[in-house]
Amino acid sequence: MESLETLLGYNFINPLLLAEALTHPSLAYETQRPHFDNQRLEFLGDAVLQLALTAHLYKLFPANAEGDLTKIRARLVSKGALSDFAKMINLGDYIQLGKGEENSGGRERDSTLADAFEALLGAIYIDGGFDSVKEVLIRIIEPSLKTVNDDPDKKNPKGRLQEILQAIVPESPVYEITAESGPDHKKEFNVSVAWCGRILAHGAGASKKEAEADAAQKAIDSKSWA
Repeated sequence: MESLETLLGYNFINPLLLAEALTHPSLAYETQRPHFDNQRLEFLGDAVLQLALTAHLYKLFPANAEGDLTKIRARLVSKGALSDFAKMINLGDYIQLGKGEENSGGRERDSTLADAFEALLGAIYIDGGFDSVKEVLIRIIEPSLKTVNDDPDKKNPKGRLQEILQAIVPESPVYEITAESGPDHKKEFNVSVAWCGRILAHGAGASKKEAEADAAQKAIDSKSWA
């Protein structure tokens, strides 16, 4: 398994900061011993994330109005989006959890992954400064930036496809991963979407969520259910 620093493309000067960013509060609570956790770094990382992303979006989309930029940023800093970014670097594999949290599925929980991702950015900020944070962040979210400025009507293609299909027959579309390729830090997922026993489209993306959205949008564009 590749090290987290390899996946990040960043090596910590102070490895204790990385350890702190990866320590969930449940570990200290369960052991009943004084122990650092990632909550303070999460607080810092949230602010650093907002500034780094805002600065990048400002330059990336010079024709977009303030309202559009705000909506784009909101999509990229949502818990779901941050959880997806964390999964791209397999962050869940490295988080230190209490046994109870581990056994209840905490390693895959969106809130846990999102919080750890923000804490990680906070740790990089302290260790290497703002430019280092920005470099790591943009490298991770780059695949999402390719589609984030799409037509607002395409924000939720999965939801839109389900609405269209269930108006015809009350059966939901089914998504299935058909292939997974690439190194851990640059995965590509291939997904099919089927409905009423018929494959409507195939999609691809850097995360399962992105691949499913791509398949749904292709099904909508082609009207393959007709």
